[in-house]
Amino acid sequence: MKKILLTILSIFLFAYSASCSEHTESNSKTVPPVSGTIVNGYRVLSVLKTPGVIDLKVYRGDYIKFEFDPSVQDPLLSIPDLGIQKRLPNNPAEAPYFKMKTPGTFAFSLGEINGNLSVINYLQASYREVSSREAAELIKNEQPLILDVRTPNEYKRGHLRDSVLIPVQELQSRYKELGDQPDREILVYCATGNRSTVASKILIDKGFKHIVNMRGGIYDWSNNNFPVTR
Repeated sequence: MKKILLTILSIFLFAYSASCSEHTESNSKTVPPVSGTIVNGYRVLSVLKTPGVIDLKVYRGDYIKFEFDPSVQDPLLSIPDLGIQKRLPNNPAEAPYFKMKTPGTFAFSLGEINGNLSVINYLQASYREVSSREAAELIKNEQPLILDVRTPNEYKRGHLRDSVLIPVQELQSRYKELGDQPDREILVYCATGNRSTVASKILIDKGFKHIVNMRGGIYDWSNNNFPVTR
């Protein structure tokens, strides 16, 4: 009898361990690690001189910038499949940014450095995307906090009623203006859905647990004749 109980216990523990392992693997697939760090709304990617091909991973919607060895003078950044061909200045303040709109893996070169840039969709338990129609229903039924992450000039030209303006470049330093209720649902929007994806990631990293991104942004909202406040 004792041997039977031990056998049953061993089977149970094995199944439980496998389940945990599967759950962990599932989570790692849901939130894959990405490269770089967010600084003032941009994902800054460090590209170092290393032998072989380097692999970088970013989220769709990211605005990316490159930093590199200062000894490299004005290297040419080339990402042919994205139509990017640009010389980058050594001064980081003058560095251009590039909007990542299309998921996929793209070969790139930066001077003599070669690599692959993977653009993936952002998936997280605290995050979901909705259409403008779904956003309108959400506003009607749930009264979320509405966050506009565009520029002040864009906001003046038209915005969702009762929305709070915090440009995405300022969100890391101003997120506390949204209050101290991390469980409150926040609807985030921008012009077309790219900056709002970046903003959503910033808020989740700051501990907010219910972030809704309006894909298509106010552009899609207006095209569906939903009200805009000026």
